Amino acid sequence: MITAVELGLIYAIMALGVYLTFRILDFPDLTVDGSFTTGAAVAAVSIVNGVNPWLATLLAFLAGMAAGAVTGLLHTKGKIDGLLAGILTMIALYSINLRIMGKANTPLLGEETLISPMRAAGILGSWTSIGIFFLVSLVLVAAVVWFLHTEMGMAMRATGDNQEMIRSFGVSTDNQKILGLALSNGLVGASGAVVAQYQGFADVGMGIGVILIGLASVIVGQAILTQRYIWLAALAVVIGAVLYRLVIQLALVAGLEVNDMKLISAVLVVIALLLPKWKGFQKIVKSFKRTPAPVTDSKEEVRTNA
Repeated sequence: MITAVELGLIYAIMALGVYLTFRILDFPDLTVDGSFTTGAAVAAVSIVNGVNPWLATLLAFLAGMAAGAVTGLLHTKGKIDGLLAGILTMIALYSINLRIMGKANTPLLGEETLISPMRAAGILGSWTSIGIFFLVSLVLVAAVVWFLHTEMGMAMRATGDNQEMIRSFGVSTDNQKILGLALSNGLVGASGAVVAQYQGFADVGMGIGVILIGLASVIVGQAILTQRYIWLAALAVVIGAVLYRLVIQLALVAGLEVNDMKLISAVLVVIALLLPKWKGFQKIVKSFKRTPAPVTDSKEEVRTNA
């Protein structure tokens, strides 16, 4: 279970990226499946070639940003449907990732990674490592929340809420979409880099279905916690990522095979989407709140502030 929580906190980095596009920009971005592997590939190849793990992870973040920016340019400047733009970038990244690694798999055994000090100290797989990963997640949540409360972040939130309104204030919605997609996939790429260092290898197929994990984390977390406040909605994403990994772990312990993971993910997302519509569930959630209030999307803040 501890390993599941650790992985959940690492994947929470990716889920925060999905939150930026799915909830803030209201953009169905499928680039994630490709940019996750891109981050892992860039980090793995960099580390194998002697680059410092921290710098390698930063390079993975920048590579993810580049992938997201391409999707944004295809959509805004090329006038290609957002869903299709993401699919095109994702498909292209498969070949690019193979080019980066030169093969389908790049091992990191014996290499110095971000996880190596924890493994050497014997704290990996303990509550201490969970505390470290949780602290990193909180720092990233704070950074995302801070950004979304800046002038640029408010413009991005308004772009996802009402493009016509924000255009009337002279804001370029195209630039906001490109920036949002770049930041989102930058986080996804960084998550891929950390996952590769955690498991000890980067594989060209490791990003398949990652968008489903991200969506499950966002939807499950926000089905439990309110979306009324930005900070709570972002924190819910982290909680959702951990709960997702725990459910997967419990399903495997119950006897399901690894090949069933995608099916489990799909069922979990369906349940998370249907559960908030069940009146009994709504009453349970409200009973845990001191002051019952209608659950609204985080974008309501944007409408009010605008």
